[in-house]
Amino acid sequence: MALFAVLATQAPAAGEAKEFRERLPEGFAYTKALVDKGVIRHSWIRVGASGGLNIYDVASHEELLAVLYDNPVSPHLKFEVIPLAEPASFDPAAQLLKWARKSDQATPETA
Repeated sequence: MALFAVLATQAPAAGEAKEFRERLPEGFAYTKALVDKGVIRHSWIRVGASGGLNIYDVASHEELLAVLYDNPVSPHLKFEVIPLAEPASFDPAAQLLKWARKSDQATPETA
């Protein structure tokens, strides 16, 4: 399992706005199907801006690419992909101890 936040922004090329609007219902249906399958855990529409933010739960980077570019409106979108980690999968206290040990080993001991 890999989690990704994907910010999709409308970016139709010049002269493609009409085609984008015509294919938009297909894009929304495609997204809803991914939500229903659990591939998209969360889906939001951005207020005051075009596009949306989705949290994808996929097996790999390749699967993410496939689901993004299989969307009928993907030629008219720009994607910003942010890899995520579940909070429970990271122990900050353990990491701080590890950093402290490395720091102690890097400084020479004084007598």
